[in-house]
Amino acid sequence: MIASPLSSEVDSETERNRGTGWSPAKKSPYLLGSILLLCLSFAACSGNSDAKEGKARAGTAQPMPVSVATAKIQDMPVYLTGLGSVSAFNTVSVKTRVDGQLVKVAFKEGQHVNKGDLLAVIDPRPYQVALEQQQATLFKDQAQLRDAQLNYQRYKGLLQESGAMSQQQVDTQQATVDQLEGTVRTDQANIDNAKLNLAYCNITAPVSGRIGLRLVDPGNMVHAADTTAMLVITQLQPIAVLFTLPEDSLPSVQKQMGQRSLPVEAYSRDDQTKLESGTLLTIDNQIDQTTGTAKLKAVFANKDEQLWPNQFVNIRMLLETRKKATIIPAAAIQRGPQGNFVYVVKPDKTVDVHEVQVALTQNNISAISSGVSAGDVVVTDGQDKLQAGSKVEPRTQGAGKTQEAKNGNTQGQSPGTPTQ
Repeated sequence: MIASPLSSEVDSETERNRGTGWSPAKKSPYLLGSILLLCLSFAACSGNSDAKEGKARAGTAQPMPVSVATAKIQDMPVYLTGLGSVSAFNTVSVKTRVDGQLVKVAFKEGQHVNKGDLLAVIDPRPYQVALEQQQATLFKDQAQLRDAQLNYQRYKGLLQESGAMSQQQVDTQQATVDQLEGTVRTDQANIDNAKLNLAYCNITAPVSGRIGLRLVDPGNMVHAADTTAMLVITQLQPIAVLFTLPEDSLPSVQKQMGQRSLPVEAYSRDDQTKLESGTLLTIDNQIDQTTGTAKLKAVFANKDEQLWPNQFVNIRMLLETRKKATIIPAAAIQRGPQGNFVYVVKPDKTVDVHEVQVALTQNNISAISSGVSAGDVVVTDGQDKLQAGSKVEPRTQGAGKTQEAKNGNTQGQSPGTPTQ
């Protein structure tokens, strides 16, 4: 700091007169006025400099960088989503229908079998012997029946020709014939039962499907009363998925089902992988009051076996496609006291506020019913610093939004529920 001659003079005068009660103001009444004048001049100069600098900054205000996207006209798919559980179209626990020793297993674990394929063999020898016994009994009873029939004919002839036989004897012989005919029929039924038991010794696949793990090993005794199955067959092609939707969605789903088959897609639990495509089969006949949802059943061909029974999947069902909708990114929509609005970039790179009516939001795109026209450029990022008339520097978002809006949620994206 540079000392002025005036301040030096004041200091020297103060030093000479210290202790006497005398001050420079008493000696020179104009001294303080001069100091005050100098301070005011300095302040005025500083104020003028700050004002000029502020005006310069105001005149050179930088535009705010924002991300923008262009509103377009295109078709917008409407999806409904829900959590589903895979269910086999048919599940059969295969058990033996006869008692005996398991002598042969004709399948491999995890094997695909067709209906009628041989799976296992129960020792057939006891049932073969039983069949032969029933056949022998039938042969004996048939011989007795033939003898009774011959005697009946003789008694009947004697009665008619000479009266050597009474009518009672003829009737008794006829009853004997009828009884033996009943015995023969019983023998034949026993033979059929023995043949059936013999056939049951060869266990075949009741349905086509995939065999699970083997539950009984060869050499074990198996019984028809056993609670444990020998194996389980599940039909994987086709396969079903049960999923739930809110009850409010059922009227629109039922309406669309009456017009066409509704396509359904199954996604993995993390929503990253599309597993299979199928169609909606039916809607359950009641609504769960505890959750306010209804069960629906979809069918999938499952040719690649991506779906397994009891697997949890995410379901996306294409309900409809809205034609020629005005589409903008959902991030462009702001919410205020007066409703939804967007910032629209004008040709002079200033923004204007447009109130909009959102018809539908699907994933990260929205269909606008009013407020925005095709070709309008809307701000999608950086809106927090904007107001009507703000100058901006637009940056176009990356490609992919158009295709996403056209095809809906693609593989690797999480499916969303449409919002009306």
